[in-house]
Amino acid sequence: MNHTPEKTPRSGLPIGKVLLSVVLGAAALLGVWPIIRWLFVDAAFWPPEATACLREVAGEDELVSVAGACWPAVWDTLPLLLVGRYPQEEVWRIGLAALVFLAGVFVFARWKGPMLGRALALAGSMLFSLLLFRGAEFLGLAVVPSTEWGGLALTLVLSIGGIGAGFPLGLVMALGRRSSLPVIRWVSTTYIELIRGVPLITLLFMANYLFPLVLPPNSVSIDALLRAQIAIILFQGAYIAEVVRGGLQAVPSGQYEAAQALGMSYAKMMRLVVLPQALRISVPALVSTFIGLIKDTSLVAVIGIFDLLGTARNVPSIPEWVGRDFEPLVFSALIYFVICYGLSRFSRAYENVAIAR
Repeated sequence: MNHTPEKTPRSGLPIGKVLLSVVLGAAALLGVWPIIRWLFVDAAFWPPEATACLREVAGEDELVSVAGACWPAVWDTLPLLLVGRYPQEEVWRIGLAALVFLAGVFVFARWKGPMLGRALALAGSMLFSLLLFRGAEFLGLAVVPSTEWGGLALTLVLSIGGIGAGFPLGLVMALGRRSSLPVIRWVSTTYIELIRGVPLITLLFMANYLFPLVLPPNSVSIDALLRAQIAIILFQGAYIAEVVRGGLQAVPSGQYEAAQALGMSYAKMMRLVVLPQALRISVPALVSTFIGLIKDTSLVAVIGIFDLLGTARNVPSIPEWVGRDFEPLVFSALIYFVICYGLSRFSRAYENVAIAR
């Protein structure tokens, strides 16, 4: 018998793909090299003084600004970027509040107890963190007015508050929109469609300027930051409602029928059978909504509340840092990326834990 020799598969990448990869890599490097040079090569890093960004010119007596980034502008204004005008002697309260909140998140993600208990633990940690941040006389902590809040700390307060209060609101609205009672369904649908049809910046303007006009003359005034927080909660709740409704619709109808066949009430069926599955399905979309909220909180600058981005844009108004517009913005972008990427990784880890259960 004649045996046809088998063809040996060629190893390695074709030379064309290698050349194309080299060309594209070189083009990408040429494109990003000016950015790398501005960020690191020609930049000034230390000390945190305006003179650190000046260089002597050979043969001349005058000093000129460095060609790259002036990072001392960030280091000098770092407390302002992180905590705004919060009293420096009370900054330890912000750190403690962050630890308490992270402990609540850890319990919620890792504790294998009932969902209601985990949710209450997380809500309790959020409330106690807010008390530490704001201050309370019964805790022996001086109250820090919201006019002194700012920077990254304010961004986190608005984001966590919007997520923490917006999630239960959205959950209730999602269930209400699927209710068999016409009034509840109509109210929920109207709220969701009305809020989702209005930009967040419009809600912020209404909360800051229109809402005080409709209050009675001698009524208790509501803080501007609280009004903005309420607007963010209402906005977030409407979007979460639609995400959760999508998760509820994705649960197979057999799950509803099986729960009803076992004699479960509506509340028990939702709590033990339907909602756990719907929320697990909705985790990616929920996290995407949360990440969008973290970035949308920067809109509060239009009503005179300065979070991280608003504070970064005000750094060039400081006399010694006039003209240093880009460095604080780059620093803010890095913080936003770290927070959003960390939240994304946490959601993936939580999703894996939920699947393993």
